[in-house]
Amino acid sequence: MTPREIVKLWVEAFNNADAETIAGLYAEHAIKHQVNNDPIEGRNAIRQMFATEFSRAKMTCVPENIFEDGEWGILEWKDPKGLRGCGFFRIIDDKIRFQRGYVDKLTFHILHSIPL
Repeated sequence: MTPREIVKLWVEAFNNADAETIAGLYAEHAIKHQVNNDPIEGRNAIRQMFATEFSRAKMTCVPENIFEDGEWGILEWKDPKGLRGCGFFRIIDDKIRFQRGYVDKLTFHILHSIPL
């Protein structure tokens, strides 16, 4: 599969709040780094992070652009509340090996009424 196709599967799993499926898109020793948080290492830790986040807020990812450059899938997104962000996914052998994301954490917490 192409990086673009993997990112589309990621968006679908994210929008279904499906921590199991989304975790399955990551390599066993993948690293997920939202730049305003510490990196999360390993598929199981990534699964747990998504399960926790999905339980805290109803989140929706509306892709605005999905680009592909070699091993990289790049996602520019928004949500229905007006939040915007982007993610960079390094994909090798159909698995996400590394992901870096950028989002305004303060705005996210305010929009979802989550305490800081």
